[in-house]
Amino acid sequence: MLSLKSAALAGVILSGLSSFALAGGPVDEELVIDGETQITTRTKAAEGVPFEEVTSGWLYRTEETRALEADSFQNPGMLYVERGEEIWNTVDGEAGKSCASCHGDGQEFLKGVGAAYPKWNAKAGKPFNIELQINQCREDNMQAKPYKFDSADQKALTTYIKNQSLGMPMHVDLAQGDMQSWWDRGKETYYTRMGQLNLSCSNCHEENNGNYIRADHLSQGNVNGFPTYRLKQADMVSLHNRFRGCIRDTRAEFPAAFSDELMALEVYVTWRGTGLGIETPSVRQ
Repeated sequence: MLSLKSAALAGVILSGLSSFALAGGPVDEELVIDGETQITTRTKAAEGVPFEEVTSGWLYRTEETRALEADSFQNPGMLYVERGEEIWNTVDGEAGKSCASCHGDGQEFLKGVGAAYPKWNAKAGKPFNIELQINQCREDNMQAKPYKFDSADQKALTTYIKNQSLGMPMHVDLAQGDMQSWWDRGKETYYTRMGQLNLSCSNCHEENNGNYIRADHLSQGNVNGFPTYRLKQADMVSLHNRFRGCIRDTRAEFPAAFSDELMALEVYVTWRGTGLGIETPSVRQ
């Protein structure tokens, strides 16, 4: 016979699973930013991805939210792009350098850079995302303090860097260093159930793709729009913030940002969206 504690936990799990409601799939619509920049929002899935095609989360949002992203004048995330450009050109640290001191004009140097992260970092012996690369440059080259996780300037500079690859296809080079083993670890995390609700990433983004969980229309969970402006938070949300939020929602203890577990997950999840166009700053509910 179940103890009261076990019965209560079983009820919580069933409650979480019963929250999924059937809905339609992604809309059949094209995303063109400012009537000029075509974004690939659906493309053939890479071999090993359990979908015929991969789709952007933009296709699962409301008409109003989709329109916000398509108009850079209305997109609130563009304020972070503007701030990020200021940071790129601002001297900081004891070395008296800015990002531009080494790399020059960001709009030229950064084309395609954001679409290729995470990348293998030989010095660290692990994959680096843009945030980790920024901090390494700040410490080694600018002699400046590293940004704290999710600080306003970290999000702004990351958003600016990603935005310079707007519309370019996302890709991860698994042949670099030991990226493949990190991909393997990330895949294991993706399919591992966790928390009191006993849910994995795949439960929502594969098995219930296109359905609703409470008020959220579940996408495939592709990350080509991060950092993303989230309307419910009225702020830019980083990828590791969202990872931690999802894990928290399963009622599990969530790892530290940029931990090996989450970096491996970033490698794997980014790979799943191979070929989707960079949307940063995307707009989501």
